[in-house]
Amino acid sequence: MNSGPTAERVHETLRKRIMTRAYRPGDRLDPAVLAAPLASSVTPVRDALHLLTGEGLVETRTSGGFHIPALDEPALKDLYDWSAELLGLAIHAWPRTTAPAPMPAVLADQPIADRAGEIFLAVARRSANGEHPRAVDRLNARLHATRSVEPHVLDGVEEELAAIGLAAASGERDGLRRLSTAYHRRRRRAAAAIVRAVYRFD
Repeated sequence: MNSGPTAERVHETLRKRIMTRAYRPGDRLDPAVLAAPLASSVTPVRDALHLLTGEGLVETRTSGGFHIPALDEPALKDLYDWSAELLGLAIHAWPRTTAPAPMPAVLADQPIADRAGEIFLAVARRSANGEHPRAVDRLNARLHATRSVEPHVLDGVEEELAAIGLAAASGERDGLRRLSTAYHRRRRRAAAAIVRAVYRFD
């Protein structure tokens, strides 16, 4: 039996569950326990968890087994710093002669983490360096759960993203850089409160 389609389905299902905070940081992911609810055998689940480990969404520990990575303030600050650096690199690599490109349609009822991810990925896709969108896409997945609780900690998140999207759509490099810097700096300062929210809010 070819486990390829099953492995892909299991991978996508687990990835979505992790991003939407179905599991908490530190939770153990046991392939034998997960297999039945995922309508799968153990092997595709284990294969999917190995892939998710490579994506930074799951980790293995010396004590054995797969776990959701623990989240603390220094680690979250590192992720925000990396996000700021990636966006800065992507903006710098925008082709100079390219006309402003339309941004993806962002719906008002779309989850805030999805909106942020789509806007930042669109910024990266305009880069002349094809590695930028791939790196941003992976980082979007790692920050998705965190972004989903940011409105519990920070005010004006929707307006902030709208301003970033507008600057990106109009091709305002300098304005976009300033907005991105302010966006990430504000979250870095609130990292401790955001970590607490990740553990507390459902």
